[in-house]
Amino acid sequence: MKKELLTVKELAAELRMSPKSIQRAYRKEEIPVQWLGRMARFNLAKVQRAMERNGRSRMRRLNGRSTPKGAIAGASRRRAAMKSPRSVKRGRNFHGVLRRIT
Repeated sequence: MKKELLTVKELAAELRMSPKSIQRAYRKEEIPVQWLGRMARFNLAKVQRAMERNGRSRMRRLNGRSTPKGAIAGASRRRAAMKSPRSVKRGRNFHGVLRRIT
């Protein structure tokens, strides 16, 4: 007898995906989730239908029929380095005014 509502880990094992991918999918509202208090639970049949409807089924990815959603032409997905002001002004990168005490 199978359980009707699955946890994140159980659903990930059933779909052969990582739990992080399951969490990402329900946060983006790509798969339906039922909340029992603060616990997320999933109906396997509804999740499979939603994944097929969204075009994200595992079989599609394994068969190579879907297009990759990565960076194009070798471009990196990393964010540009943000220049934030330093809170402590010391060390070799500090080029402040040098005072000479005489």
